[in-house]
Amino acid sequence: MKNIFLMLLSFTAFLQSCTNQKSEVSQAKTKELMGKTIYDFKVESLDGKEINFADFKGKKILIVNTASECGFTPQYADLEKVYEEYKDKLVVVGFPANNFGGQEPGTNAEIGTFCQKNYGVTFPMAAKVSVKGDDTAPIFKYLTEQELNGVKNTTILWNFTKFLIDENGKLIDSFVSTTKPTSDSITKYLK
Repeated sequence: MKNIFLMLLSFTAFLQSCTNQKSEVSQAKTKELMGKTIYDFKVESLDGKEINFADFKGKKILIVNTASECGFTPQYADLEKVYEEYKDKLVVVGFPANNFGGQEPGTNAEIGTFCQKNYGVTFPMAAKVSVKGDDTAPIFKYLTEQELNGVKNTTILWNFTKFLIDENGKLIDSFVSTTKPTSDSITKYLK
């Protein structure tokens, strides 16, 4: 019985150590992101090139976590419509993610082909990332934590959550998956 108790105690100490290490890593990542703006981020695109958010200064930016096999996937058409209509003052950037229901299983090349063939997507698409959990991409950590973005905390509940950034790189608001890109909730900021 004593051996079982000691094993449990050791295991508990081990788990606590792992939790502390994760917490320390998370705190280090948060410190690294503090004081950054959206313009400090560069991400890989679907075609292996670079998307530099500093290139979008002076325009609003609509950032969306996307997926090819989701009930909200038809929003790609609305994203393209908004991108085309407001091209002089808005950039849409899609971020494929496989965090919800395995609905983005494809490779970057497969995702690019799917988006072009089915929805005629011409707006920038980033390489596939994670938008929640321990491996959250730094840009989504920034977008979802008030401590970093200075505006609000956002929990990404599903694919096609949207983040609207103003012309100065500051988060305006976030929108749940059911908010269509063409809805007045978003377009009122573009008129």
